[in-house]
Amino acid sequence: MTPPARSVNTQGDAPSVEPVALLPPSRGRDGRSVSSASTITASRGQSSFASSNPPPGSFSSELRTTVSRSETPRLDFTALPSVTGKDLQTTSEQRQAELQDQIEKEIKIKNGSENLLEALNSKNAKQTKDQRLRVEAELNASNRKLAQLRLGLEAEIQRSKEIKSPPAPVQSRLSYLFRNSPSSSPSRQPVDDDEDEMEQESESPTFVLSEMLQALEAEGMQPEYYVEKANSLVDLFKRHPTLKYDLAWSIFGMRMQTMLLSDSREVVAAGYRLMRHAITDRKSIQIIRGLHTDYLVILSLVKESKASVEREQALKFVRSFLDVKDGIEELSCAVIRIIVAVAEHTDDRLKNIAILTLAEILVRKPPLLVSAGGMGTLTNALGEGNYYAAESLASSFLYLLDTPRRRQFLKSGHELEVPFAMFSDASPTYGPMHEEKLKANAKVIAALLRSWSGLMALSMHDFLTIRSLLMALYISTPHVRNVLLELLFDILRIKPPSWSSSFLAGRRLTTYGRVTNLKTQTPKDSTSTDGEDATNKWNLLEHYVAAVLSVLLHAGLLPALLHAEEEPLTLTLKRKTTLLLGEVLKLANELLPPSWSSSLQVLPQLLQSAARFQLEDRFVAIGTIYQVDSVNRTLYRSGPTSLHTGKTNSLTDTEPSARHTDPSKTQAGMHMDEAQFRTLMVETQVLNTVNFTKWRWDLIQQIIDGPLLNAKRLDEAIKATKFVHRLLGFYRPFKYRFSEIKNTKPNQRYVRAGCALMRSLLQNPEGIRYLSDNKFTRQLAECLSHFDRMSGLTSESPIFTKDRMTETLTGGYFALLGALTRDPKGIQILERWKVINMFYHIIELHSRDDLIKALLSNMDYSLDGHLRIIISKAMTSCSKDIRIFSTRLLRKYATKCIQDVESSAGIAEWAIRLLVTQLYDPEIEVCEVAVKILEEACNQKQSLEYVVKCRPALDHLGEIGAPLLLRFLSTSVGYHYLDGLDYITREMDDWFLGRNDSYVALIEASLARALADIPERPPPQLSYDDAPENPEYGIVPPHFYRELTRTEEGCKLLEQKGHFDEFVATIRDFASEDDDAETILKVKGCLWAVGNVGSMELGAPFLEKSDVVKIIVQIAETSAVMSLRGTAFFVLGLISRSLHGQEILIEHGWDGVVSETGDALGFCLPLDFKKLFTIKPWAAKARDPMWQHRGEVKIAVTDQDPVNARILKLATDLGNTVLAKKAANDLQTLKAKKARGFSKPAMFHKVMQILEAHHFRLPVCRFVLDLFDRSVLRQIVLDEDDADDTESSDSDSDEEPAVSNGLQRGT
Repeated sequence: MTPPARSVNTQGDAPSVEPVALLPPSRGRDGRSVSSASTITASRGQSSFASSNPPPGSFSSELRTTVSRSETPRLDFTALPSVTGKDLQTTSEQRQAELQDQIEKEIKIKNGSENLLEALNSKNAKQTKDQRLRVEAELNASNRKLAQLRLGLEAEIQRSKEIKSPPAPVQSRLSYLFRNSPSSSPSRQPVDDDEDEMEQESESPTFVLSEMLQALEAEGMQPEYYVEKANSLVDLFKRHPTLKYDLAWSIFGMRMQTMLLSDSREVVAAGYRLMRHAITDRKSIQIIRGLHTDYLVILSLVKESKASVEREQALKFVRSFLDVKDGIEELSCAVIRIIVAVAEHTDDRLKNIAILTLAEILVRKPPLLVSAGGMGTLTNALGEGNYYAAESLASSFLYLLDTPRRRQFLKSGHELEVPFAMFSDASPTYGPMHEEKLKANAKVIAALLRSWSGLMALSMHDFLTIRSLLMALYISTPHVRNVLLELLFDILRIKPPSWSSSFLAGRRLTTYGRVTNLKTQTPKDSTSTDGEDATNKWNLLEHYVAAVLSVLLHAGLLPALLHAEEEPLTLTLKRKTTLLLGEVLKLANELLPPSWSSSLQVLPQLLQSAARFQLEDRFVAIGTIYQVDSVNRTLYRSGPTSLHTGKTNSLTDTEPSARHTDPSKTQAGMHMDEAQFRTLMVETQVLNTVNFTKWRWDLIQQIIDGPLLNAKRLDEAIKATKFVHRLLGFYRPFKYRFSEIKNTKPNQRYVRAGCALMRSLLQNPEGIRYLSDNKFTRQLAECLSHFDRMSGLTSESPIFTKDRMTETLTGGYFALLGALTRDPKGIQILERWKVINMFYHIIELHSRDDLIKALLSNMDYSLDGHLRIIISKAMTSCSKDIRIFSTRLLRKYATKCIQDVESSAGIAEWAIRLLVTQLYDPEIEVCEVAVKILEEACNQKQSLEYVVKCRPALDHLGEIGAPLLLRFLSTSVGYHYLDGLDYITREMDDWFLGRNDSYVALIEASLARALADIPERPPPQLSYDDAPENPEYGIVPPHFYRELTRTEEGCKLLEQKGHFDEFVATIRDFASEDDDAETILKVKGCLWAVGNVGSMELGAPFLEKSDVVKIIVQIAETSAVMSLRGTAFFVLGLISRSLHGQEILIEHGWDGVVSETGDALGFCLPLDFKKLFTIKPWAAKARDPMWQHRGEVKIAVTDQDPVNARILKLATDLGNTVLAKKAANDLQTLKAKKARGFSKPAMFHKVMQILEAHHFRLPVCRFVLDLFDRSVLRQIVLDEDDADDTESSDSDSDEEPAVSNGLQRGT
């Protein structure tokens, strides 16, 4: 007989995800588990599908089920086909995500190839010919693959939309595996199983359930039989979710008990999984716990790692309690004790998910975790640097910190300081993983400092914790200082400028020509921002960063940085410190009041060192001052730091893709003499060869932008030379030169040169004549006519096919046509060759959205004429995608400045009228885009009044149109318009009665999302409208009362209604509330309402009359609820946005920040800074319920039998590290003597109470429970207590007054 093959661990330590079905081991003839190579082969290559609705308790961990060498390898369940119909939608979503990831990778490859090609083009063509050909081949392959992937993505999206209802499940995973196994009988092929599935589907689910439960009654069957039936039951529950509500638990529970008592790990795991899917509510959990599942779960979790499937399913079963309402109440302390032991066991594969489970319990029910001794475990995980989700763990502690009642569960008050310990460790030697652990702890510290609760807690005891962190800059260890500098960059949200990498590499700042000229660049369309009302947007992030910066400066950031600057460990660290120092000084100047920033800017410590002429060290100080000053000047030229737009606002380029030409160079080029012009034309190589790859396109661009604007030079280039002739010949479609060039980033220079040539020719009558008669326009018109159904012309290989538009520069012809549409003469040329007529017909094509998008996006609509009619037609009669696309194109026109509201001939007025029309589009997505653009246009008062003049009706849009209606309130015209619609009264009552509370959730979620700093996924395709697709997080959302207070009429209505007085009364009455969540939410809503009213100049009288600022300052400085303090701090910032509000704040000891022009910026800090971060230290609860419970346990664990009493005493001693070894030996001796206590259920109950009451490590728990006979658990679970045990229990009844609160005994 061939021995069973030795199992091979094919999975290693890879993590396992939720399996759709548990896989039983295949068996050999001798009944032993053998590895099935065929089964493993069958599982490969299958798609990975996940359930769309994960079952209760599901989790995704980093670790997978491992298999020991003596055990059968289990297959990756996720590699098998999906079982449920509900999986189809998720399957489609997964495929879409995979395709999207592949597209992003290909885009990166494509961009890299384009950059390399651009670099090669600037070198000698002969030397780099072979390399360029290889790069072009790679680029072509990337473009083809991108096209295929995008087609696949479109098809997948379309397929997901067509899925109406999921098909019936195909088969269970077990039958799938056996069906594909070579050992299966040929007669048992999929046909039979499909028939069985169809037969099951046709039968009543209740009948199928009863049949399966009856099948589970069979005894003596192989384990795979029970696993298959359990998997089928799970599938049945998934197909019919309501079936579990009608379970007969007397029968179902008995079957589950039998499975959980099985000797097969796979059967036990299948039992846990089946019970987990049968849970419906808290009552069902109580019934399940009545089956003694607490004991079973504990025994499963203490097993060795080779029982990985059983342990994993047991922990998932426990986690499923958390997904049920009030299910946390049914978690026993004993079970949590074991989970704590698993989380503390270093090498346990379930350690990470055990920590996560404890963190969830901490949030749901802190007393339960504290009584189970789990706080220490979570604290260690927070700071040891090995738990990779420690940032999420920090959020659990921050949740407890918020209110005084929850804070008491943090007994020491120093739990959050654990991650800081590693930074202050000045050990002479560090382990190999020290830097990685430092970075992990740095992430935790950053997460703590990104919440108001964390900042408050770490600032206690005069900023002691923050000081200890900054003192690490004095430690002479390079990697510690480097990690700390990176952490400071992250905390202050400083994004290093573009030149920082060059600076850190050691290059001189004076070599950066780009930086020097940054301030001279002006936006191409500055009119769109000139009239923007600065009060419409206020960034909470900037105010929060101001608070964090103040804390760091108060804790000694500047001296620590100066020390690191004077004693650098490496040159790179010195430059990084200099850069951070410059950024800190710049931030202080932008975000802090003058009382703070003025003393910082002079760097007094350095000046004192530099003034000591007797010491040699003064040269170091002088050099540092010079470096910091140089960095500061360069930073000023670079513009504002990241998100910060403080006191010094510099102009930024609104169109980074646009190439700006220096006007002085253009003027010099226009006045170039004939000799220079001829020499320059010769140097371009255009006159020497028709091979465009040998032309010098930089010189060609210089000629087009300069000399060709001069009529005389243009006439010479046209008539005396072939320069213009060859240039236009290069662009002629039927020459197949420009149209055959690959569509890469470096090759876009040909498109730019062509557009510039069109513009230059249109500047002179001679150029217009030449362009009108040239074959270029005629051939381009002919190519377009191939897609005009009215022209009658066709072609076997038209120029504007989909592939050519994607892979070549053919789409660039529309950019050239767009350059012509910017000038009336250019439009006349297009009309002469009937191109405009063709445009009308092209936008009617149903299968060429790419052609329509290229046409619409490149045209210029500044001139009134046919093109405006064309885009309006596209916005109303084309497909939904084209309507959305064309609506977005109007953004740059709608946001232009309106000069005269009474006039309607301007381009902005035209765009606004079209956008108002789009508000009535049948597709809600189109309306939403139009609303967003109109809302942005309403930043200008003239545009807002014109939108109101159009009288749009927005009632049908509901919440989508609400922000636009709110903007109408900011002008008297809009107020009267909305008042006539009876909108204001209804909306005012709505906000007063409930919307204020929902506003709190909205603004706190926005701030939390902004502080989390999660990177956004880049858009899959290029956007033609420059509109940000991602929402702006951290911005104060529009508030009804703020918009209402912008007008005199609104202020009168607010005073008449008395809402402001009601808000003030609520704040005054409940300012000291620290426990009731609903009241705290109500106070926050009233605070935001008062702050939004106070941020307007017209709202100042409300503040003065009510004297509410005094109460808000009191909340910000003394409230026991940390989040309420943060809300008050931000509200004071809102109030400081009005100059009158700043005057009121000064009276109460708060100083505001103003810009160089005297405008309020909305940042304020208390003059006595410690008041803001002073909080009373808390103490743990005096009465710990755990001590009372331990007293009961001491009574319960005694026994009249001296041997049993000794067993209980030794079990207790195992928790003592001093006595543990001797106790273990004595217990082993008693076990060898076959002590009767190890076979008695009563003793088992008592030992379990000991394990519940005291802290034991996982191996100790396993050792104690392994001492008992296997029959004991069966007796307890099945209530088979024998007579002797009953007598023993009766004799001990007077000594056992209370059973553990967590474990239930059989009745």
